[in-house]
Amino acid sequence: MNELLSFDTCKIANAIEVLKLRLRNEGFTQPGLRCVTGGFPAIIGYAVTSKVRCANPPMRGATSRDLTDWWAKLRERPVPRVAVIQDIDDQPGQGAVLSQMHAEVLRSLQCCGVVTNGSVRNIPSLAAMSFPAFACHVTMSHAYVHLVDFGVPVEILGLDVSPGDLIHADVHGVLSIPAQHVDDILRVAREREQRLTKIVDLCRGTGVSFDRLKAEIHELENLQ
Repeated sequence: MNELLSFDTCKIANAIEVLKLRLRNEGFTQPGLRCVTGGFPAIIGYAVTSKVRCANPPMRGATSRDLTDWWAKLRERPVPRVAVIQDIDDQPGQGAVLSQMHAEVLRSLQCCGVVTNGSVRNIPSLAAMSFPAFACHVTMSHAYVHLVDFGVPVEILGLDVSPGDLIHADVHGVLSIPAQHVDDILRVAREREQRLTKIVDLCRGTGVSFDRLKAEIHELENLQ
């Protein structure tokens, strides 16, 4: 995990593309997600998923479960964990799916951060406790937030996330990592980093040789 975190999501995405593990337009979030707690944190972990609604009260007879049931299920997942919460309202973000208290509980359960297409609140407190929140919105009220389901596949800005998926989030968004290919992904990421270092050194040096630069870029593009 630590070595994966040493590369940003862009470099891991490049390695996945080189290995042709999936289509190049799959496996990551569309624009709109940001780290609302500030800075440039990066987190990686296994997804623990849930779905919520916020705009209206729960309908009588609807199947909504208490948060504590989700927390109990959450402990069955490997660590580190990332809470992935989908707001399934027609207009997500009307109520906060995460507050300071909820974040404290999640952190105690070895979650390293949260990803949501909805809203979070208590931003200064979340930042002070170093609990990154990658969200689309912020708000001051819970509204009618209630749990609808958990431990099920969710979608965050075009990225399908199943329980237990390995995900990496940073300033660029969220990337799903094929866990069975981590060794190969790291190998390619290391090799690309070495090639990139050579190219940067060439560009910053005096009297750059464009023939050599072209050759190095060609080698980078043909890395397998």
